[in-house]
Amino acid sequence: MRIIFMGTPDFAVPTLDALHAAGHDIAAVYTQPPRPAGRGKADRPSPVQLRAEALGIPVRSPQSLRSAEAQADFAALEPDVAIVAAYGLILPQEILDIPVWDCLNVHASLLPRWRGAAPVQRAILAGDAETGVTIMAMEAGLDTGDMLAVEKTAIGQKDAGLLTAELAKMGAAMMVEVLADPGAYPAQPQPDAGVTYAAKIDKAEARIDFAVPALQVERQIRAFAPGPGAWFEHAGERIRILAAEITSAPAAPGTVFDGLVIACGDGAIRPSRVQRAGRGVMTAEELLRGFAIPAGTILT
Repeated sequence: MRIIFMGTPDFAVPTLDALHAAGHDIAAVYTQPPRPAGRGKADRPSPVQLRAEALGIPVRSPQSLRSAEAQADFAALEPDVAIVAAYGLILPQEILDIPVWDCLNVHASLLPRWRGAAPVQRAILAGDAETGVTIMAMEAGLDTGDMLAVEKTAIGQKDAGLLTAELAKMGAAMMVEVLADPGAYPAQPQPDAGVTYAAKIDKAEARIDFAVPALQVERQIRAFAPGPGAWFEHAGERIRILAAEITSAPAAPGTVFDGLVIACGDGAIRPSRVQRAGRGVMTAEELLRGFAIPAGTILT
Protein backbone atom coordinates (compact mmCIF):
# COMPACT_ATOMS: atom_id res chain seq x y z
CA MET A 1 0.00 0.00 0.00
CA ARG A 2 0.98 3.63 -0.45
CA ILE A 3 1.23 5.00 3.08
CA ILE A 4 1.64 8.31 4.85
CA PHE A 5 3.10 7.59 8.28
CA MET A 6 2.43 10.02 11.13
CA GLY A 7 4.26 9.68 14.45
CA THR A 8 6.73 11.40 16.74
CA PRO A 9 8.16 9.59 19.83
CA ASP A 10 10.07 6.34 20.29
CA PHE A 11 6.74 4.50 20.60
CA ALA A 12 6.07 5.12 16.89
CA VAL A 13 9.44 3.96 15.55
CA PRO A 14 8.76 0.18 15.59
CA THR A 15 5.62 0.68 13.50
CA LEU A 16 7.54 2.75 10.96
CA ASP A 17 10.24 0.09 10.80
CA ALA A 18 7.71 -2.73 10.43
CA LEU A 19 5.87 -0.99 7.60
CA HIS A 20 9.15 -0.33 5.80
CA ALA A 21 10.31 -3.93 6.28
CA ALA A 22 6.98 -5.22 4.95
CA GLY A 23 7.66 -3.45 1.66
CA HIS A 24 4.98 -0.79 1.81
CA ASP A 25 5.45 2.39 -0.22
CA ILE A 26 5.87 5.06 2.46
CA ALA A 27 5.33 8.27 0.54
CA ALA A 28 6.23 10.55 3.44
CA VAL A 29 6.58 10.69 7.19
CA TYR A 30 4.82 13.41 9.16
CA THR A 31 6.24 14.21 12.59
CA GLN A 32 6.40 17.03 15.11
CA PRO A 33 8.97 19.76 14.37
CA PRO A 34 12.30 19.63 16.22
CA ARG A 35 11.99 20.87 19.81
CA PRO A 36 14.56 22.40 22.22
CA ALA A 37 16.04 19.64 24.39
CA GLY A 38 19.02 18.91 26.61
CA ARG A 39 21.09 21.34 28.64
CA GLY A 40 21.89 23.49 25.64
CA LYS A 41 18.23 23.62 24.57
CA ALA A 42 19.24 23.03 20.95
CA ASP A 43 16.49 21.88 18.60
CA ARG A 44 16.35 18.09 18.56
CA PRO A 45 14.56 16.12 15.81
CA SER A 46 11.99 13.59 16.92
CA PRO A 47 12.91 9.88 17.08
CA VAL A 48 10.61 9.28 14.11
CA GLN A 49 12.31 11.98 12.05
CA LEU A 50 15.73 10.51 12.77
CA ARG A 51 14.58 7.02 11.81
CA ALA A 52 12.79 8.19 8.65
CA GLU A 53 15.87 10.07 7.48
CA ALA A 54 17.99 6.96 8.09
CA LEU A 55 15.55 4.98 5.93
CA GLY A 56 15.62 7.65 3.19
CA ILE A 57 11.95 8.59 3.59
CA PRO A 58 10.90 12.24 3.05
CA VAL A 59 9.94 14.00 6.29
CA ARG A 60 7.40 16.77 6.77
CA SER A 61 6.89 18.71 10.00
CA PRO A 62 3.99 21.16 9.62
CA GLN A 63 2.97 23.16 12.68
CA SER A 64 -0.67 22.44 11.82
CA LEU A 65 -2.75 20.48 9.33
CA ARG A 66 -5.67 22.91 9.32
CA SER A 67 -4.55 25.15 6.47
CA ALA A 68 -5.68 24.56 2.90
CA GLU A 69 -2.03 24.46 1.82
CA ALA A 70 -1.10 21.73 4.32
CA GLN A 71 -4.13 19.70 3.31
CA ALA A 72 -3.33 20.07 -0.39
CA ASP A 73 0.25 18.94 0.22
CA PHE A 74 -1.08 15.89 2.08
CA ALA A 75 -3.57 15.05 -0.69
CA ALA A 76 -0.90 15.39 -3.38
CA LEU A 77 0.83 12.32 -1.92
CA GLU A 78 -2.22 10.23 -2.94
CA PRO A 79 -2.12 7.83 0.04
CA ASP A 80 -4.08 4.60 0.19
CA VAL A 81 -3.94 4.83 3.99
CA ALA A 82 -2.50 7.01 6.71
CA ILE A 83 -0.96 5.23 9.70
CA VAL A 84 -0.83 7.23 12.93
CA ALA A 85 1.15 6.37 16.09
CA ALA A 86 1.42 9.05 18.77
CA TYR A 87 1.70 11.85 16.22
CA GLY A 88 0.78 14.70 18.56
CA LEU A 89 -1.45 16.79 16.29
CA ILE A 90 -5.21 16.54 15.91
CA LEU A 91 -6.14 15.47 12.38
CA PRO A 92 -8.97 17.63 11.00
CA GLN A 93 -11.75 15.95 9.07
CA GLU A 94 -10.30 17.26 5.80
CA ILE A 95 -7.17 15.18 6.42
CA LEU A 96 -9.11 12.12 7.62
CA ASP A 97 -11.09 12.14 4.36
CA ILE A 98 -8.05 12.08 2.04
CA PRO A 99 -6.72 8.48 2.14
CA VAL A 100 -8.45 6.07 -0.23
CA TRP A 101 -9.04 3.51 2.53
CA ASP A 102 -8.74 5.13 5.96
CA CYS A 103 -6.58 6.66 8.68
CA LEU A 104 -5.58 3.96 11.17
CA ASN A 105 -4.21 4.59 14.64
CA VAL A 106 -2.00 2.47 16.91
CA HIS A 107 -3.38 3.24 20.37
CA ALA A 108 -1.72 1.91 23.52
CA SER A 109 -4.77 0.85 25.52
CA LEU A 110 -7.76 -1.47 25.45
CA LEU A 111 -10.31 0.99 24.12
CA PRO A 112 -12.61 2.46 25.24
CA ARG A 113 -10.53 2.46 28.44
CA TRP A 114 -7.91 5.19 28.49
CA ARG A 115 -8.71 7.29 25.48
CA GLY A 116 -6.32 10.22 25.24
CA ALA A 117 -2.73 11.29 25.67
CA ALA A 118 -1.22 9.13 28.44
CA PRO A 119 -2.84 5.68 28.39
CA VAL A 120 0.20 3.73 29.62
CA GLN A 121 0.83 5.92 32.65
CA ARG A 122 -2.85 6.11 33.58
CA ALA A 123 -3.26 2.33 33.39
CA ILE A 124 -0.33 1.84 35.80
CA LEU A 125 -1.52 4.58 38.17
CA ALA A 126 -4.99 3.04 38.29
CA GLY A 127 -3.61 -0.40 39.13
CA ASP A 128 -5.02 -2.04 36.00
CA ALA A 129 -4.12 -5.71 35.71
CA GLU A 130 -3.79 -5.58 31.93
CA THR A 131 -3.55 -3.23 29.02
CA GLY A 132 -2.81 -3.66 25.32
CA VAL A 133 -3.02 -2.16 21.87
CA THR A 134 -6.04 -1.24 19.77
CA ILE A 135 -5.79 -0.67 16.03
CA MET A 136 -8.49 1.90 15.42
CA ALA A 137 -10.05 3.65 12.44
CA MET A 138 -9.74 7.35 13.18
CA GLU A 139 -12.58 9.85 13.32
CA ALA A 140 -13.01 13.38 14.62
CA GLY A 141 -13.67 12.31 18.24
CA LEU A 142 -10.90 11.63 20.76
CA ASP A 143 -9.98 7.97 20.17
CA THR A 144 -13.63 7.09 19.50
CA GLY A 145 -13.25 5.30 16.17
CA ASP A 146 -14.14 1.72 15.30
CA MET A 147 -11.73 -1.02 16.37
CA LEU A 148 -10.06 -3.35 13.85
CA ALA A 149 -7.80 -5.38 16.15
CA VAL A 150 -7.10 -5.68 19.88
CA GLU A 151 -4.36 -7.51 21.78
CA LYS A 152 -3.78 -7.66 25.53
CA THR A 153 -0.80 -7.97 27.86
CA ALA A 154 -0.40 -8.16 31.63
CA ILE A 155 1.01 -5.06 33.34
CA GLY A 156 2.47 -6.81 36.37
CA GLN A 157 5.39 -4.82 37.82
CA LYS A 158 6.43 -3.20 34.55
CA ASP A 159 7.24 0.49 34.57
CA ALA A 160 6.01 2.87 31.88
CA GLY A 161 9.23 2.61 29.91
CA LEU A 162 9.19 -1.17 29.67
CA LEU A 163 5.46 -1.33 29.04
CA THR A 164 5.56 1.34 26.34
CA ALA A 165 8.35 -0.51 24.52
CA GLU A 166 6.39 -3.77 24.70
CA LEU A 167 3.23 -2.13 23.38
CA ALA A 168 5.16 -0.41 20.60
CA LYS A 169 6.42 -3.76 19.28
CA MET A 170 2.99 -5.31 19.68
CA GLY A 171 1.30 -2.47 17.81
CA ALA A 172 3.83 -2.61 14.97
CA ALA A 173 3.19 -6.32 14.38
CA MET A 174 -0.57 -5.83 14.59
CA MET A 175 -0.57 -3.01 12.05
CA VAL A 176 1.41 -5.05 9.52
CA GLU A 177 -1.07 -7.93 9.94
CA VAL A 178 -4.07 -5.65 9.44
CA LEU A 179 -2.61 -4.13 6.28
CA ALA A 180 -1.71 -7.56 4.90
CA ASP A 181 -5.33 -8.75 5.03
CA PRO A 182 -7.78 -5.89 5.72
CA GLY A 183 -10.80 -8.08 5.09
CA ALA A 184 -9.91 -10.25 8.06
CA TYR A 185 -10.25 -7.28 10.41
CA PRO A 186 -13.78 -5.86 10.11
CA ALA A 187 -14.34 -2.65 12.03
CA GLN A 188 -16.28 -2.98 15.28
CA PRO A 189 -17.77 -0.06 17.25
CA GLN A 190 -16.28 0.60 20.66
CA PRO A 191 -18.48 -0.42 23.62
CA ASP A 192 -20.47 2.37 25.23
CA ALA A 193 -19.52 1.13 28.70
CA GLY A 194 -16.10 1.46 30.31
CA VAL A 195 -14.99 4.76 28.78
CA THR A 196 -12.16 6.49 30.65
CA TYR A 197 -9.85 9.33 29.66
CA ALA A 198 -6.07 9.39 30.00
CA ALA A 199 -5.29 13.04 30.62
CA LYS A 200 -1.85 14.34 29.73
CA ILE A 201 0.62 13.96 32.59
CA ASP A 202 1.17 17.12 34.63
CA LYS A 203 4.70 17.31 36.07
CA ALA A 204 3.19 18.20 39.45
CA GLU A 205 1.73 14.68 39.60
CA ALA A 206 5.25 13.27 39.87
CA ARG A 207 5.88 14.68 43.37
CA ILE A 208 5.51 11.89 45.92
CA ASP A 209 3.15 12.31 48.85
CA PHE A 210 4.29 9.80 51.48
CA ALA A 211 0.99 10.19 53.36
CA VAL A 212 -0.72 7.95 50.81
CA PRO A 213 -0.42 4.12 50.88
CA ALA A 214 2.83 2.54 49.69
CA LEU A 215 0.91 0.70 46.97
CA GLN A 216 -0.11 4.03 45.44
CA VAL A 217 3.42 5.44 45.73
CA GLU A 218 4.90 2.36 44.06
CA ARG A 219 2.45 2.70 41.17
CA GLN A 220 3.38 6.36 40.85
CA ILE A 221 7.06 5.43 40.67
CA ARG A 222 6.44 2.87 37.90
CA ALA A 223 4.07 5.16 35.99
CA PHE A 224 6.62 7.97 35.80
CA ALA A 225 9.74 5.89 35.10
CA PRO A 226 11.90 6.67 33.26
CA GLY A 227 10.40 10.15 32.86
CA PRO A 228 9.52 12.56 34.35
CA GLY A 229 10.38 10.41 37.39
CA ALA A 230 8.51 10.40 40.69
CA TRP A 231 10.44 12.54 43.16
CA PHE A 232 10.86 13.90 46.66
CA GLU A 233 12.92 16.78 47.98
CA HIS A 234 15.61 16.79 50.68
CA ALA A 235 18.14 19.47 51.61
CA GLY A 236 16.97 21.58 48.69
CA GLU A 237 17.65 18.85 46.14
CA ARG A 238 15.18 16.84 44.11
CA ILE A 239 15.67 13.05 44.18
CA ARG A 240 13.90 10.89 41.60
CA ILE A 241 12.91 7.34 42.48
CA LEU A 242 12.90 5.15 39.37
CA ALA A 243 12.25 1.75 40.98
CA ALA A 244 11.13 0.58 44.41
CA GLU A 245 9.46 -2.29 46.23
CA ILE A 246 6.83 -2.28 48.94
CA THR A 247 7.71 -3.30 52.49
CA SER A 248 6.39 -2.78 56.04
CA ALA A 249 6.72 0.45 58.02
CA PRO A 250 7.29 0.80 61.79
CA ALA A 251 7.29 4.61 61.53
CA ALA A 252 5.16 7.63 60.68
CA PRO A 253 4.59 8.53 57.01
CA GLY A 254 7.62 10.17 55.40
CA THR A 255 10.11 8.80 57.95
CA VAL A 256 13.40 7.42 56.61
CA PHE A 257 14.77 4.24 58.20
CA ASP A 258 16.92 1.21 57.37
CA GLY A 259 19.01 2.99 54.76
CA LEU A 260 16.56 4.65 52.41
CA VAL A 261 13.32 2.85 53.24
CA ILE A 262 10.58 5.48 53.47
CA ALA A 263 7.38 5.01 55.46
CA CYS A 264 4.09 5.75 53.73
CA GLY A 265 0.50 6.10 54.88
CA ASP A 266 0.22 2.32 54.82
CA GLY A 267 3.44 0.34 54.45
CA ALA A 268 6.72 1.68 53.10
CA ILE A 269 8.78 1.75 49.92
CA ARG A 270 12.36 0.58 49.50
CA PRO A 271 13.90 2.46 46.54
CA SER A 272 16.34 0.46 44.42
CA ARG A 273 17.16 2.93 41.63
CA VAL A 274 17.35 6.68 42.23
CA GLN A 275 18.76 9.77 40.56
CA ARG A 276 19.98 13.13 41.79
CA ALA A 277 19.54 16.21 39.61
CA GLY A 278 22.23 16.28 36.95
CA ARG A 279 23.59 12.84 37.91
CA GLY A 280 23.27 9.36 36.49
CA VAL A 281 20.97 6.64 37.79
CA MET A 282 22.34 4.91 40.90
CA THR A 283 21.36 2.52 43.65
CA ALA A 284 20.00 3.83 46.95
CA GLU A 285 23.24 2.75 48.63
CA GLU A 286 25.31 4.74 46.14
CA LEU A 287 23.13 7.79 46.72
CA LEU A 288 23.57 7.65 50.50
CA ARG A 289 27.36 7.42 50.21
CA GLY A 290 27.45 10.89 48.68
CA PHE A 291 24.21 12.46 49.92
CA ALA A 292 23.25 11.91 53.55
CA ILE A 293 19.62 11.28 54.45
CA PRO A 294 19.89 10.22 58.11
CA ALA A 295 17.54 7.71 59.68
CA GLY A 296 14.67 9.55 61.32
CA THR A 297 14.54 12.21 58.61
CA ILE A 298 10.94 13.05 57.75
CA LEU A 299 10.34 13.74 54.08
CA THR A 300 7.36 15.94 53.22
